[in-house]
Amino acid sequence: MLRILTVMLALIWAGLAPSAQAHEILAGQLQIIHPYISAPPAAAKSAAGYVVIANEGTTPDRLIAVETPVAAMAMLHVTEFGADGVARMRALEGLEIAGGDIVTLEPGGMHVMLMGLTAPLKAGDTVPATLVFEHAGRVEITFAVDEAGAMDDMTIDHSKMDHGTAKP
Repeated sequence: MLRILTVMLALIWAGLAPSAQAHEILAGQLQIIHPYISAPPAAAKSAAGYVVIANEGTTPDRLIAVETPVAAMAMLHVTEFGADGVARMRALEGLEIAGGDIVTLEPGGMHVMLMGLTAPLKAGDTVPATLVFEHAGRVEITFAVDEAGAMDDMTIDHSKMDHGTAKP
């Protein structure tokens, strides 16, 4: 029942109709729902990836790394807005997913930052990646490259961001 509810909430959150190309991957007690990247501008050197991760078990797990061949580096980041309204990116050491919890990586919050893209990404492309968890291990996923949204992390100049390490 949690799995059905999780998928429906993820589809609603992502603004997808049930007939859309949403996809999910099961890895033990973890459910990885609709990994996607908002299509960056053609000359972009970075892109942001988003996903919903549900832990249907009782034991917590931790996302500790993301790997992909389409970028020189993939990191977990969080967007934080200072009192001055300026967005700052901070790298995360990992991301805890408690038992029975759902974690959403989304524009304006936590996300996967792909830096040093090796080729342009356009809507309709797919991007292979591996999520590395402490307990579930290596989970192969495919990010769908979706049409760019009205506001996503690509509107922020990452070269001028604070990339210090933070814990969620």
